Amino acid sequence: MHSIDRISIGGIAAARIAELRDTEAAAFRKARPKSEAKLGNGIAGFLGGVPMHWMTDWPTPFPILVDGAKGATITDIDGNRLDDFCLGDTGSMLGHSPPPVARAIRRQSGRGLTYMLPSEDALAIGSLLQQRFGLPYWQIATTATDANRFALRVARAVTGREKILVFNGCYHGAVDETMVRLVDGRPANRPGLAGEFRDLTRATKIVEFNDIAALGAALADGDVACVITEPVLTNSCMVLPEPGFHDALRRLTRAAGTLLLIDETHTISTGPGGYTSKHGLEPDLFVLGKPVAGGVPASIWGMSEEVATRYGDYNRVKEPGYSGMGTTLSANPLQFAAMRATLEEVMTEEAYAHMDRLARRLDAGLTAVIQRSKLPWHVARVGARVEFICAPGPLNNGGEAEKARAPELEAAIHVALVNRGVLIAPFHNMMLISPATTSAQVSRLVAAFAAVAARLTA
Repeated sequence: MHSIDRISIGGIAAARIAELRDTEAAAFRKARPKSEAKLGNGIAGFLGGVPMHWMTDWPTPFPILVDGAKGATITDIDGNRLDDFCLGDTGSMLGHSPPPVARAIRRQSGRGLTYMLPSEDALAIGSLLQQRFGLPYWQIATTATDANRFALRVARAVTGREKILVFNGCYHGAVDETMVRLVDGRPANRPGLAGEFRDLTRATKIVEFNDIAALGAALADGDVACVITEPVLTNSCMVLPEPGFHDALRRLTRAAGTLLLIDETHTISTGPGGYTSKHGLEPDLFVLGKPVAGGVPASIWGMSEEVATRYGDYNRVKEPGYSGMGTTLSANPLQFAAMRATLEEVMTEEAYAHMDRLARRLDAGLTAVIQRSKLPWHVARVGARVEFICAPGPLNNGGEAEKARAPELEAAIHVALVNRGVLIAPFHNMMLISPATTSAQVSRLVAAFAAVAARLTA
């Protein structure tokens, strides 16, 4: 017996995974001759053959060349239709081109796309954000990365402290100081950072999610300006908060004079006001990107009355000059138009009720397949966001989530699902339900997952 036959990944023999990957890659190529002809050797003129490097990180033999997308369906140039549960990794969580957003974009396109001044739509957005997310003061940026950077600057300005604290396994876009992890219990830069010569742990403390004792010890020095966290860890196998964790997080940060930033960019799947609203969290700072403008690049960041007052005091005495916050294309009228349509007409209670109902059904369906197949896997969910994890669960922290990853197995499953008409997120096994997703699409996903599980366990 070859050594590969004795290796198990996620309870599946490595040889079986390799066989599945090879056969599914061949099927993928056969179904996409036009795409392979245009993309097989990369797109001319682009570094690495793609406009953005992560387009080559999909586990398919080459990227899917999209002809169009509508609702919860993507069609490639070879005519293959895919039920889309990736939805732009949350960017299109509300469906591709929601009709109210598409109409708003058409209206605004003839009135100018950017001019560094507010439009009439901006008059409505401020109060919409207050009502929806609870905080009184808001700013518009272009990405959640930008919003997180700016909010952290405010936190450092008003506290006079340099350090921030993150949870192991976190993801907050490309914010430099959050690109850290614990290695054998010690802080370190995340591996693979391009051109990073600084020790990012100098200004960042790292503790495990759900570890209240470690959190309290890290805050006790009184040198942390801000804790930045998702309510649920979502980017490295989903980790849910244990009962009492968020109450302890808020209590400990207040006692230490540390601000709390809640990043809802992925957990907005929970409801119209995010996890924060549904579970009564009380952040000092709040960030949301990706779907807030229905797919148009935009983000929001808000602050409490107290933080706004302290920031006003800081600005009155600080040295004049550029704050280091803001980009020229932020808060443009196209963002205003799309965001207003999204908040008023798309991100509704009715839409989320539909999303939650189908997500519960998907959760139950995938769990039944896992149990029937006797696989040592589990399913996690936060609202309309569902993830199957190729390891036992539930997971308690980022360290456990890191060990639960099974890249070779996950890649094989991903390509096999694509060949059965289903697209999920490429970087983790995440699936989203949108307002446009149908019961039939959920049924097809569960059936496809069952077929792949049967292949792996035959």
